[in-house]
Amino acid sequence: MSGEAWAGVAVASVAAAYALGSRRLASSPVSSAMVFVGCGVLLGPVALDIIDLKHGAEPVIALLEAALTLVLFTDAMTVRRRDLRTDGFLPGRLLCVGLPMSIGAGWLLAWPLLPGLTLWELALLGAVLAPTDAALGKTAMSSPRVPALVRHGLNVESGLNDGMVLPFFVLFLAAIPGTSAAQEGESGIFWRALVLSSVLGFLVGAVGGRLLRSAQARGWVSREWAQLLVPAVATAAYALAVVVDGSGFIAAWIGGFAFGFVLRRFPAAEPQESPDPLQDVPDPTAAFTEHLGELLASLSLLVFGAVLLGPTLENLSWGIVGYAVLSLTVVRMLPVAVALAGSGLRLPTVAYIGWFGPRGLASVVLGLLLLEEEHVQGVELLARVVAVTVGLSVLLHGVSAVALADRYGSWHEKTTATGRKLREGTPVPESARGAPRREREP
Repeated sequence: MSGEAWAGVAVASVAAAYALGSRRLASSPVSSAMVFVGCGVLLGPVALDIIDLKHGAEPVIALLEAALTLVLFTDAMTVRRRDLRTDGFLPGRLLCVGLPMSIGAGWLLAWPLLPGLTLWELALLGAVLAPTDAALGKTAMSSPRVPALVRHGLNVESGLNDGMVLPFFVLFLAAIPGTSAAQEGESGIFWRALVLSSVLGFLVGAVGGRLLRSAQARGWVSREWAQLLVPAVATAAYALAVVVDGSGFIAAWIGGFAFGFVLRRFPAAEPQESPDPLQDVPDPTAAFTEHLGELLASLSLLVFGAVLLGPTLENLSWGIVGYAVLSLTVVRMLPVAVALAGSGLRLPTVAYIGWFGPRGLASVVLGLLLLEEEHVQGVELLARVVAVTVGLSVLLHGVSAVALADRYGSWHEKTTATGRKLREGTPVPESARGAPRREREP
């Protein structure tokens, strides 16, 4: 049996084993990300040597790009305009103030710890490690004991910041001579990657959503094929942008906004009542794509553990580990504190939000895409830093999610019981507790 076949058997076995025990593990400190990353390390060159890049990186890159495309599209689908208004002040502050500050802080702190990298390579590192991933802190962002405002804010932030960081990534990459982005020139990057990709993504998403609603109104489309249309629209937005040498990820992200807006603008049926005023009942049309995205994201983390994290663990340095720790603490928590200054949120809430900024799929994909850039001199060091940071995040955020969610929830309930009014809101009654607005678990 060939090496590729054995790798396929191993990957399928891990996915099947986790699926069979997923409910039992859901309430434990062992997250799905920990399982897949850990199994990836065991299956990689440092242990069993079943999964590697000897046979080419194209299938790996294709898997990661497909996973991120679907995640960007479905995350954008769920976002409403009201998410950044009224009670959406929390994600608005985190995205408009916290995200740029995180990129800047990551840029500056990398300079003394990672000598040898150029100015723009340091900037790339700050951008790659800025987006957060709700899947790695699922319990912390979905526990009914956590105030709805906080859950909602963290979910919206993680759903938007991976797309918002893409223009920074493209522009920083274009500043490095010889890279694929630099060959387009400044004007080419602006028009193709940012403007044209956004326009094409918007058109594909809007037309796809309108066609779906028209077909549903006439009874032409079954529920199953309506769900299959969603990944087709996401793929079309991505591919069309690539055809014109633009950014497929930006197109998919913008396409998701347009597709979701059209579906809400022309609803197929009356929406159901939701017990949580900040919680939206998800459109069933996106269910299949969300599950497919979960599966691809899980496999992506397994591949990450095999081809990137495992080999990196054999070449650690204090500078890399130190920066990874700072990235998960100072680089995340200080901007969050600044962004929430004057918001009226209590210190435990600010600390909770600051800690749960896990790094995941977006950082992995962007980090591996850098490996394809031969003209980025410090690309191997950048990849190792990304690997250690994401690996630590998978471990630390996964282990702490259940305990800290319970501890923070207890503080909130006790404080509210004393009669104090909190900006975080009152606890959701036990009888009204339901599923969070968005639960994406790899």
